[in-house]
Amino acid sequence: MKSDFIQATGETLYMTAITAIIAGILGMAIGIGLIVTQPGGILENRIIYNVLDKFVNLFRSIPFVILLAIIAPVTRIIVGTAIGTTAAIVPLVIGSAPFYARQIQNALAEVDHGVIEAAESVGSGPIAIIFRVYLKEGLADIIRSSVLTLISLIDLTAMAGAIGGGGLGNLAVNIGYNRFQTDVIFLAMLIILVIVFLIQLVGDWLARRVDHTA
Repeated sequence: MKSDFIQATGETLYMTAITAIIAGILGMAIGIGLIVTQPGGILENRIIYNVLDKFVNLFRSIPFVILLAIIAPVTRIIVGTAIGTTAAIVPLVIGSAPFYARQIQNALAEVDHGVIEAAESVGSGPIAIIFRVYLKEGLADIIRSSVLTLISLIDLTAMAGAIGGGGLGNLAVNIGYNRFQTDVIFLAMLIILVIVFLIQLVGDWLARRVDHTA
């Protein structure tokens, strides 16, 4: 049983880490796209903004369990199967990236517009403003948004695991619930809570370190 928990915890961390990297890159790109193309943005473009905005709203509105079933054919094409830990990463990315994109948009929206105008007044281009103003000034909020997304992602990994994705969710349902072993359920929940607590602790520490207003 001990080896089962070690394996399940490793699978949960694997799904979380790989999804966080891929969804993080995609979500960051979409979030930046939303903030710079929005009305009044430094690269205002209503068509691109509306496309990105509708895309985010659409995929954020689909319940994750339904999303798992809908994109199963796509998952099979990408990884060769719709069941298993690696297969679960595909819907996890699709479910997490739009959520993270919206969090990034909200975080960057908090950047003082006066700083952006000052950067424009000295001739800074869009790329420079994105990296030197938006990402630098909004770093603390970006970290907080990333923590929120990671915690939400762990919740999704448990859900994916419950229907064959592996990890602690799979262990809690297939062994704990189906075999009436409540101790397995509680231990799986405890491990998830510890992971969440550590992510929150590290995230809060990092956010305080980079927060210029603190």
